[in-house]
Amino acid sequence: MDFDYDVLVIGAGSAGLSAALTLGRCLRRVLVADGGPPRNAASPGVHGFLTRDGIRPAELLRLGHEQLAPYETVTTQCLHIDELVRVGKGFRATGHGTADDAPTTVTARRVLLATGVSDILPPLPGFRELWGRGVLHCPYCHGWEVRDQPLAVYGQGRTVTGLALLVSRWSRDVIVVTDGPGHLTPNARRRLRREKIGVREEPLARLIGTKTGELRCLQFADGSELERAALFLHAPQHQRTTLATDIGARLTSKGAVWVDSSLQTSLPGLYAAGDTKPGTQQALLAAADGNRAAIVINESLTREECPR
Repeated sequence: MDFDYDVLVIGAGSAGLSAALTLGRCLRRVLVADGGPPRNAASPGVHGFLTRDGIRPAELLRLGHEQLAPYETVTTQCLHIDELVRVGKGFRATGHGTADDAPTTVTARRVLLATGVSDILPPLPGFRELWGRGVLHCPYCHGWEVRDQPLAVYGQGRTVTGLALLVSRWSRDVIVVTDGPGHLTPNARRRLRREKIGVREEPLARLIGTKTGELRCLQFADGSELERAALFLHAPQHQRTTLATDIGARLTSKGAVWVDSSLQTSLPGLYAAGDTKPGTQQALLAAADGNRAAIVINESLTREECPR
């Protein structure tokens, strides 16, 4: 059958735009379905991205879209994909632009999922409001900005122990806040004590921030307060869309879309890149994933077009 596009890229963050750029350079017919703001939209800056360190997330994406303009075979559309189904050796996708728009249907020989993940934050006042500024997820992305300041690390068990030890490389004033029993092993407590990391196991009531979105202090249920410049946590995550599972693609035990060494999911022709798949989550790595996935997809299409 004739397909509308060679590749449908679902998601227009670092991974999706990077893939579209490479595929455009390969003269591939590409549709980028831009489903909305990226996960890091609330952050004041993207860090560790060579030549773009500190750039605002929206500006990074604006530049990405701008650099796609010369590639006439690449189309970007504000389109949220609602359904993805297998059609022959390719796929049919149905989506919408706004709630009032009529459904849009397109077909593509290959699909790249670059939709990313959403973070599940604790249901306490302040966490969502301060997310990206006073509440942070990655010391590699944000540790330098809060270096040598009093920091908190939120969580329980092995996860909070590892994160607190990591964060202590940026500050010698780190306190673990477990919001109730921390479920810390004796060895974990010993390791934290050795690094002079305190532990507060009282129930937490809320985070209190400044007018500019910075963290001022943590308030416990008994009314006491702990002044901190920032709080780090490893929040649970879920896929931003259910497209992968709806079509039958395999997930890992942690909820990421499983991929093989070529970034192909368990369904032939369906690929995943960036935070959608397992691995370290950073904008620069997502962009590299998108580039790599594009090369793999182009070579797969070429083999199909030039059979032995």
